Amino acid sequence: MGAAETAPNCHITGTGIVGGRMQGPTRVLIIEDQAKIVHWLSAFLQQANFEVLAAYDGKTGLHLARTESPDVIILDLMLPDMDGLDVCQAIRQRSDAFIIMLTARVEEADRLIGLEIGADDYITKPFSPREVVARIRALLRRASGKLSQSPKVLVHGPLSLDPAKHQVFLNGELVNLTPTEFAILQTLMSQPGIPFTRERLIAEALGYDYTGYERTVDVHIRNLRRKIETDPQNPLFILTVFGIGYRFAEAEEAPAG
Repeated sequence: MGAAETAPNCHITGTGIVGGRMQGPTRVLIIEDQAKIVHWLSAFLQQANFEVLAAYDGKTGLHLARTESPDVIILDLMLPDMDGLDVCQAIRQRSDAFIIMLTARVEEADRLIGLEIGADDYITKPFSPREVVARIRALLRRASGKLSQSPKVLVHGPLSLDPAKHQVFLNGELVNLTPTEFAILQTLMSQPGIPFTRERLIAEALGYDYTGYERTVDVHIRNLRRKIETDPQNPLFILTVFGIGYRFAEAEEAPAG
């Protein structure tokens, strides 16, 4: 990709289309310190009819994430002023945008930590910009499809999921989920009792092939259990099917409200 280059933070716009999660242009924020990567990736995103915002450091990226309400954030983990994981965590506290990490780190533990703190996906450098566009479209398409195909509220004991409002409530309290966590929970709740392999679960929830990334599913499930289970070590909603994957509890297994 070349060495990092200094460049001013910028706002790049392109013709937009209706995004998967909201009306209006789908807005993508790139937080990456290498100008060549930013402009190269921006060109492909604009050709795909996305509106593009760009920041070359973590602090500016956080500011744009808070003020511009992007739908998707492409976040490099190696930034000059902040650790990308800290940026990810700070963004997730205020935003439910899809977060795709760009990382040159080869250790799987680094990538899994990013998912633990709220990232939805990651792409390892070097990468193809077409892959980034495909990942974004798949995330948005799946979110849009879920809204159109499953308008009814899903209820299981004290847990309810409203696809139209993109909200989950537990005992009447709003549960903050990332877009990927929401998609996985909705997929499981829509078919209670049906076992899902990790591959099938990620394919149905997100709409693309996730071969080789099976452990990321476990991270998302672990995060979900922390948020919706009274005792994550003894779950009542998302159950492990040993040797296969996961399933959502059936109606007769519903915990008391």
